[in-house]
Amino acid sequence: MSLPTLADKIMAILRRDLLTAVRYRSAFMLTATGTMAELAAFYYLSRAVGPGFRPEGLDYFSFLLVGTGFYTFLVMGIHSFLQAVQEAQQNGTFELLMTTATPPPVLILLSATSAFSRSTVQLLLYLGAGLLIFKGALPRPGIAASLLIFVLSLIIAAAIGMMAAALQVAIQKGSVVLWVLGSGAWLLTGTLFPVASLPPPLRLVAQLIPITHALDSMRVALLQGASVLALSREIGILSLFCAVLLPLGLMMFSYTLRKARQEGTLSSY
Repeated sequence: MSLPTLADKIMAILRRDLLTAVRYRSAFMLTATGTMAELAAFYYLSRAVGPGFRPEGLDYFSFLLVGTGFYTFLVMGIHSFLQAVQEAQQNGTFELLMTTATPPPVLILLSATSAFSRSTVQLLLYLGAGLLIFKGALPRPGIAASLLIFVLSLIIAAAIGMMAAALQVAIQKGSVVLWVLGSGAWLLTGTLFPVASLPPPLRLVAQLIPITHALDSMRVALLQGASVLALSREIGILSLFCAVLLPLGLMMFSYTLRKARQEGTLSSY
């Protein structure tokens, strides 16, 4: 598939999402209300903890704001790949979709584009509301570093999402990946408190999770204005995760899809 053709398909999906959002404005209002309630909870939690607690030299509300917002964005992005496969399986269209001219990994990526675009808008609104309404600290952010970290984190989320989709095709248990992220990874990635607070064995495990490095580097870029050069180590680590996880995710999905076709289980759910 050529790049212009792929770009046309992505633009068509984004136009569809924009029209849907305009038509169903009540859903946006509900989401905005939930976001404000969550931000208020974190704001008053930071006030209860007090100004003396400054994880990694940051005020606690800003630490929470970036950590929870970016973590939620990445998890929702991973979930979009799993959701694309599950919905196609439930509708009975998965086998048909996997036989179209569009390569299956690209088809799943296009299906997840919609959720990624919504998650990006929600992340921007979340950070913007937290900074403007609740007066989070944002000096001069490192725009170039933030964008680079965002793109690398996006690739990592897509790679893990492909793995979740592969598990869903193979054993209908792709939700296990989300369960692990929801029940354990948030504890180890420094979402609500710094990783340095963990015992040494857990700190070692945390360094093996790419989301840990994504959150740490995004906080430093946004809240401390760090440049690409200053974050070269973390950017290098994220790039290494991308180089390993993305091919692995694509191979896993292609392998499980091929095996399901051979065993005749592609349409089972």
